[in-house]
Amino acid sequence: MSLDVIVNLLGVALVSAWTPGPNNVMLASSGATFGWRRTQPHAFGISFGFPVMIFAVALGFGQIFLALPLLKTVMLWIGCAVMLWLAWRIGTARPAPEGTVKTGASRPLSFLQAAAFQWINPKAWAMAIGVSGAFISASRPVQDALTAAAVFVIAAVSSTQAWSAFGTAMGRFLGRGERLKIFNLVMGLLLAGCAVWLILDA
Repeated sequence: MSLDVIVNLLGVALVSAWTPGPNNVMLASSGATFGWRRTQPHAFGISFGFPVMIFAVALGFGQIFLALPLLKTVMLWIGCAVMLWLAWRIGTARPAPEGTVKTGASRPLSFLQAAAFQWINPKAWAMAIGVSGAFISASRPVQDALTAAAVFVIAAVSSTQAWSAFGTAMGRFLGRGERLKIFNLVMGLLLAGCAVWLILDA
């Protein structure tokens, strides 16, 4: 992959990673509710889970997805159902008092949960397949797939840290009361809107 192609790919990766979407909405809410430190497993799950997906799709896994339209439909509905469930979790999240750790439904996603979510995120699938078709050459697929994955790690780390920090700053500004509950409700509605839009756009 030439330097010009890598620069173009980095531009695509940054736009994809930084623009609002399911991952960034969840990170903002998690940062506001649980703080930057407790949101880090979630952030790194995205930062490394999606590039692994890019690598797998670039090496041909995405062809299975494209060859089986029914699988695409099933994954779409599963992904949107999970997004709606996460939207409910976000919208009803209640922050724990300072200095305590709340268990149960109100807790941040773990590294593995965030990484696994990429595989049922319709937006992630569309991006992975698009990148594979546009930037992966047939003559050196492994090298190009590794390069694409590395580029997306850089983009994802920058965006997930920024969205986590944004959410944390909002949490400090809003406090631990009703204003934070309203913020989480808005984030939950935005995530639910993403799910509905994906279904209508399918």
